[in-house]
Amino acid sequence: MIQLLFVVILSEMVLILAFLFRTPFRKLVILGLDQIKRGRGPVVVKTVAATVFVVLMTNVYSIVKIRGSRIDKGAVLSPTDQVLMIKHLLDATLMGCSLFLALMIDRLHHYIRELRIRRKGMEALKKQNRGSEDGKSSSLDKMKVLENEMATLHTRLKQLESEIETKTKDVHTAESSILALRKQSEGFLLEYDRLLEENQNLKHQLQSVDWKISRSGSKKDS
Repeated sequence: MIQLLFVVILSEMVLILAFLFRTPFRKLVILGLDQIKRGRGPVVVKTVAATVFVVLMTNVYSIVKIRGSRIDKGAVLSPTDQVLMIKHLLDATLMGCSLFLALMIDRLHHYIRELRIRRKGMEALKKQNRGSEDGKSSSLDKMKVLENEMATLHTRLKQLESEIETKTKDVHTAESSILALRKQSEGFLLEYDRLLEENQNLKHQLQSVDWKISRSGSKKDS
């Protein structure tokens, strides 16, 4: 029993040392404890711990009983009683140490797992913050590009407006020229009609003069 308890205590001390240093063996220990704490593992561990605790209390009770029986009788402990009491005390001490070390292993495993979860959460949060910062920077870049495009379009719009004003002025000038030419052409048409009418009148006058001359000549011949 004592040899088994020494083996258990030494094993627990090795596990505690494995928790204290970051080595590949610590990962294996953590994985092993994770597997033990799944399924029916916690029930088995609690049952073994309760059994060890009951045996510990039995040894303590035996120690108290031996000392109490001898003190009540006023006698000195015999060598046999001393050996039994020392054996019970050693067993109780080893059992108490093993339970204490088992509790330490459980707490260290719990704290290390919580620390790993928090580290993963912090890393995920950092990645999320980096992603949000990248998204913000990309959105800012997009905003700058859009602002540049808007400035370019605004400048182009002003150029088009000035071109439209120039074209409008040209159109108005051309319309004015067309109206002037139209008036001028109307004047020319009126002048042409007048000249044509005078030409007709002159022709009629010439015809009448010719008729008169031809008539007067025929009279002379007769």
